[in-house]
Amino acid sequence: MRNATDAEAETGPVPTPAKGLRRGSVGLLASVTLGLSCVAPAYSIAVTLGFVTLTVGDLAPAALLLGFVPILLTAFAFRELNREMPDCGTTFVWTTRAFGPLTGWLTGGWVVQVATYIAMTALSQVGATYLLRLLGLRSLADSTLAVTVTAVALLAAVTSIAYRGLQLSASVQYVLLGLQLAALLGFGAVALGRPGAAVPSTDWLDPFAFPAPGPLAEAVMLCLFIYWGWDALITANEETRDGERVAGQAAVLSTLVLLGTYLFTAFAAIGFAGTGTTGTGLGNPENAADVLATLAPSVLGPTLGRAMELAVCVSAVSALLTSLVGSSRGTLSMAAHGALPAAFARVHPRHRTPGFGTLFAGATAACLLALFTAVSTDFLGDAILCVGLLISCYYGTTALACVWHFRSRLRDTPRDLLLRGVLPLLGGLMMLAAFARSAHDMYDPAYGSTAFHGVGGVFLLGAGSLAAGAVALAVARTRFRSFFRQGRSAVAALTITED
Repeated sequence: MRNATDAEAETGPVPTPAKGLRRGSVGLLASVTLGLSCVAPAYSIAVTLGFVTLTVGDLAPAALLLGFVPILLTAFAFRELNREMPDCGTTFVWTTRAFGPLTGWLTGGWVVQVATYIAMTALSQVGATYLLRLLGLRSLADSTLAVTVTAVALLAAVTSIAYRGLQLSASVQYVLLGLQLAALLGFGAVALGRPGAAVPSTDWLDPFAFPAPGPLAEAVMLCLFIYWGWDALITANEETRDGERVAGQAAVLSTLVLLGTYLFTAFAAIGFAGTGTTGTGLGNPENAADVLATLAPSVLGPTLGRAMELAVCVSAVSALLTSLVGSSRGTLSMAAHGALPAAFARVHPRHRTPGFGTLFAGATAACLLALFTAVSTDFLGDAILCVGLLISCYYGTTALACVWHFRSRLRDTPRDLLLRGVLPLLGGLMMLAAFARSAHDMYDPAYGSTAFHGVGGVFLLGAGSLAAGAVALAVARTRFRSFFRQGRSAVAALTITED
């Protein structure tokens, strides 16, 4: 066991303490696959593109491009921090090293986990709904009880896969991601080749063509959500070959693949359907909830159109699996560093996975799904919307942690100044601006589907999650005194070992 001082942290890489995970399980391709899978590209673009188009019309590709900018800048921060501290705790470890255990536990631990659990409830519900439709059980797909039971069954299935090891998870993800990308690219290619389809215009990418800052901000906020999730791949850095280098490369590469896929799909959808407010037009509010399901039969025909439904179903299940992988490794790191109960640090002797953490994540998501559904289906929808607030919070904090951690080395080389200073700083400020904008918009009782005493339900859920985190932090300080006393150096020392 070794304790590192703050001075040591600022002058060289922090050794990664062994936690019992199977090292060298995956390479660059598998890492990129895990990152893309957690984003759920088919599901994300299907349920977001319509709302973006309703907001800014045929400038939706420009909004996708602008929303990508803070994501890419944040990805650079993740890459540089991973090179320095390749720990599966990622954001928890990095923000703790930069800003201390209070910030690290709350924003790098609690916020990340809560956002993931809420997202998993949505993914399991979407996957269950589409699965029932694909099986021809449309009456059951309209039943809240049937969807909830099927969603819990899906959670159990993917939890079992994640429990058995990262190699199995990655192998399954190759197939699931391949189906998604094939469906999206096939849809786009056919749509652009249809008679009467408009030729994509560079004007659709013009960032200066937005009529007002309000619609632009709203559209960019929607786009932030569809890029979220790629950072899950970095939680597998201790199981990745040459993880301190490869995981960071995979983070940047996966975001670029997402941008290309989303832009191609958006160009194809707008070119084929236009932005009209009737029929299949993307400006029709009735199409906004799932534009690909609306357009697929017209583009691909009724038989192949079902392939798009399959892609969205697969996308949700795939993201669910990767979310479990990332969540369990995050809690493993927190426990290994003494910030959570030791049970979370238990690694299965044969599968070499965080067994308790994986089961806990799956069970927690299932309980949240049942709770939200029991309260109201509208409540579940608002819970999903509040995730944007949590995303911008921990992405922004992590980007600023990069700048602060490397502050003494920013003048060493132009590369350090740019990639460890300027770009992460811009990304962090953009993310925190998005956080402030989200909080302002969500406060409006008209935002989302619920309200309480004139305050938007989405805001109350988001702010409530942060407030609950503050209470949990107060409790954690009484139970894990050693971690909170050690401060920034705590995450450089292994407090629980696995043979």
